Amino acid sequence: MENMDLSTVKAKMKATWMNGDYAEFCTYMEPGAIQILREWEIAPGMRFLDIGCGAGQLVIPAARAGIKSTGVDIATNLIEHARGRATREGLPAQFDEGDAEQLPYADEAFDVVVSLFGAMFAPRPDKVALELARVCRSGGQLFMGNWTPGGMAGQMFKHIATHVPPPTGIASPPLWGDESTVQDRLAEGFTDIQLTRKIYPLWKYPFPVPDVIQLFARLFGPIKGALAKLPEAGQRSLLTGLEEIFSAHNQAQDGTTELRGEYLEVAATRR
Repeated sequence: MENMDLSTVKAKMKATWMNGDYAEFCTYMEPGAIQILREWEIAPGMRFLDIGCGAGQLVIPAARAGIKSTGVDIATNLIEHARGRATREGLPAQFDEGDAEQLPYADEAFDVVVSLFGAMFAPRPDKVALELARVCRSGGQLFMGNWTPGGMAGQMFKHIATHVPPPTGIASPPLWGDESTVQDRLAEGFTDIQLTRKIYPLWKYPFPVPDVIQLFARLFGPIKGALAKLPEAGQRSLLTGLEEIFSAHNQAQDGTTELRGEYLEVAATRR
């Protein structure tokens, strides 16, 4: 991380996730997020924190289920969207703008800490691991869903990086989907670390892969931002490669798209 201007890196990352319209983008993934939340079996009344909460796709359904729900995200516009959604539904969910490496909460403030494809993108995973442990009470639970390096999303981010390289000195986000890496990062703060490779559920679009790619290009900040930095030939190369990756992981045979996205589920207990 030497020679890296961390504040500049974080400002660019924030701008990336505020680009496009992730609130609309994630509507296609929310059914799967809700199913994952149900599988975690979090009891009503638990103090719950979602790190990298996006537009509230976990926090909103958790609040509906009577869980004391808080979400934190680096993207101002997503927090504003999530707050508005909670207000419209009359839900007592709390949303805060904040950094996964320096969370704005007291020690042991939560019974359950989760992150579904959120905290994995922070630039300093060692700091993230410390914060995951700090805000979780002793005996509390940690759940994460992290894209694996070899899965569809991992391949997508690798392909983007070949066209628009990330800043030097930053660990690859999909390393949070590597079992041995996660064990090393969490060992100090957590015990009973259980790691399971799963396929993201209910990831469907009612249109073909080329249209899905165009949706990603319009709404998904990392791809939209990469396209803006590339000349026309580079844009074509990026989009063609993405179409190949998505097509290879499309399970639908009827002209629609059902993506097979592998992730690593992390379940652990705070020491």
